[in-house]
Amino acid sequence: MPLLFPLAPAPALRSVVAALGSPTAVREARTPSLRAAQGTTSVELPLPVHVLDHLVPASPTRLAGWRFVIRCGDQSVAAADTTPAPDGWKFSHFFEGPYIASTERAVLQAESLGTSYQARLLSVPELYMLTLWLHGDHTADPAEGSLDPTDLLIPLAPAPPGVAAHRPHQVGELLPALGHRLTRPASLTTTASLVTPASLTAPAPTSLTTPA
Repeated sequence: MPLLFPLAPAPALRSVVAALGSPTAVREARTPSLRAAQGTTSVELPLPVHVLDHLVPASPTRLAGWRFVIRCGDQSVAAADTTPAPDGWKFSHFFEGPYIASTERAVLQAESLGTSYQARLLSVPELYMLTLWLHGDHTADPAEGSLDPTDLLIPLAPAPPGVAAHRPHQVGELLPALGHRLTRPASLTTTASLVTPASLTAPAPTSLTTPA
C-alpha cells in the first residue's frame, strides 16, 4: 500500500511558490544550496508539522505548520516552512540541514513497509526530537487527530541521545519509554540518559540506503 501525503492547504503552497519567485526571499535565505540552484525549482513532499508539547498519555498534538521540500532537478536543495496566519497560512522561512535528507530516507522506509499510512511530521520539543509520524487513519484530516498507540514514529537524524534514528517504533512503545527518561531524578540524568530499552538503541537496518 502507498504512503499517502495529505493535500496541503492551497494558501500554504501558494505562499511558498511566491517566496521561491521572490529574488529577495531567496537571496536573504540562509540556504546556500537554494541560492546556488540553477534551473527550475519545484515544491514537493507536503507534510503537516504537529507538535507534542507534553509526553503524557493521551496528550493531544497541535498543528504548527506545513513543511515542503524544495527540489531542483533530482536534488533537494532546501525546505520551506509555513505558519498559520489570520487569513490561512503564510510563508515562514527556507532552511537546509540534515533533517531534509533524513526525512526523505524515512519516507523511503515508510514506503517499504507495505501498509497504508498518512505521512506527517511530529516534533517533541521536550526532547529536541523530530519524527516522521505514520498515522494509521490515512483518511483523517491532517490538521487533527491524536496519536494512536499503533501509529508508527521514525525518529529523524540527528536524534536525541539513546534514540536510534530511522528505527520505526509504535507510539505505544516509544512514548512511554521517552516519558520515563524525562521523569528520572536530575541526579541520574547525566549518567542514565543513554540507558534505554534495547529496542531504542538498536542500530538502524543496514539494508536501507541513506539536510541537504
